[in-house]
Amino acid sequence: MDKLKKSVLITDLDNTLFDWVTLWYVCFTAMLDEISGISRIPIAALKPGIRQIHQRHGTSEYSFLIEELPQLQEFLGGRPPLEVFRPAIEAYQRKRRETLSLYPTVAETLLKAKGGGSLIVGYTESMAFYSNYRVRRLGLDGVFDFVFSPSDHEIPTNIPVETIRLYPRSHYEFRFTQQRHTPAGSLKPDPAVLADIVAHLKKTPSDCVYVGDSLHKDVAMARDADVTDVFARYGRAQHTEAYTLLKEVTHWTDAEVERERRITEREVRPGIILDQSFGQLLEFIDFGNGNGR
Repeated sequence: MDKLKKSVLITDLDNTLFDWVTLWYVCFTAMLDEISGISRIPIAALKPGIRQIHQRHGTSEYSFLIEELPQLQEFLGGRPPLEVFRPAIEAYQRKRRETLSLYPTVAETLLKAKGGGSLIVGYTESMAFYSNYRVRRLGLDGVFDFVFSPSDHEIPTNIPVETIRLYPRSHYEFRFTQQRHTPAGSLKPDPAVLADIVAHLKKTPSDCVYVGDSLHKDVAMARDADVTDVFARYGRAQHTEAYTLLKEVTHWTDAEVERERRITEREVRPGIILDQSFGQLLEFIDFGNGNGR
């Protein structure tokens, strides 16, 4: 079969380039175990409050969970939460450093596509601060030309920024990759957003290929936007112990769960399937700059 020629690689990030569910689970459980151990509050008693906070802020990676968790206020008795629960924060950070890594073949595949002259674009539902940290930590700042993501949640007004950001603002920003924000409230599958990304790049849908791990969000969206779709089947994590915990403390509201149920009723047949690794993409796609290269 002849390879398709493309000049733009648009890819999901979480569970497509790296195992986000496992990363979240390892970090979150390490922190939660420490919180429970220090406060003597059972984990089961903490979960409802955690879920409420995650839903209020629209993310399961909310940075100020300890400061806002109501079950901890009586235990703290006015003491600084970041001092009392410092071991929990350090446990999270340590596990994050140890666990965050790209799936095999991702780095070389992105570099080959970029070396061929293609644009490399990330499109994620993870908020900017968290997704940007991972892109930078994984050495992909500059490999990506653009990353499209939701803007960040607000920092609580009662928390001085200097107590949580140890470095200058520039330390947390991309040096080379350009950050762009998706519309507030937009959730995949949103083919209009994908179409806007393609237009922003001054490309056409036929120039682009989109890779993602969800049939009903990524693949369906790409097909509806007339972009060549690729299903990263190797990245699916919906039936793991980690995913079970994620659902218990998730930021997904009942309305979002119902929306998820409805979109999964659609039958979606992917055009290209990667069942082993991201690197299989090069078996199907010839990446260039669109000018014969």
